[in-house]
Amino acid sequence: MPTIFVPEDFKVPKGLENNRFRLRMLSTDDAEKDYAAVMSSVDHLKGFFGPNSKWPDPNMTPEQDIDDLKWHQEEFKKRSSFAYTVMTPDESKCLGCVYIFPSRKKDYEADVFLWVRKSELKTGLDQLLYETVKKWVTDEWLFEKVAFPGREIDWETWSNLK
Repeated sequence: MPTIFVPEDFKVPKGLENNRFRLRMLSTDDAEKDYAAVMSSVDHLKGFFGPNSKWPDPNMTPEQDIDDLKWHQEEFKKRSSFAYTVMTPDESKCLGCVYIFPSRKKDYEADVFLWVRKSELKTGLDQLLYETVKKWVTDEWLFEKVAFPGREIDWETWSNLK
């Protein structure tokens, strides 16, 4: 992966907001709410990053989650990947996350992953978040070829791409 994912002169979007959620940089300040969201959705998130992904570990501790958040926060500051938390507009609850990573596939510049906590699946938030993020990435980011693995490209096809 490249050290710097986007050019220095690119203004990284701070996030976005609508009446259902607020999207902003994920940080260690979000640890308690993030941990609650992840742990309430472990079975739903299994295989989120692909069929061989071990995240999330059902035995993950709050301290391990903080370590993950530190890594995401540092990567964001270094501009090498971008993790956003999805919060209720009043910031009272973490609803999920959005990750923008440099693609390891030659035909793509970025890979976008997003999830909502299991309790939000019946509310339509997953589809709304996906549609909103897809438009946001198209309108606000500089990438021309973006992949949504596991959504627009099934995992078997994705794993066979170079």
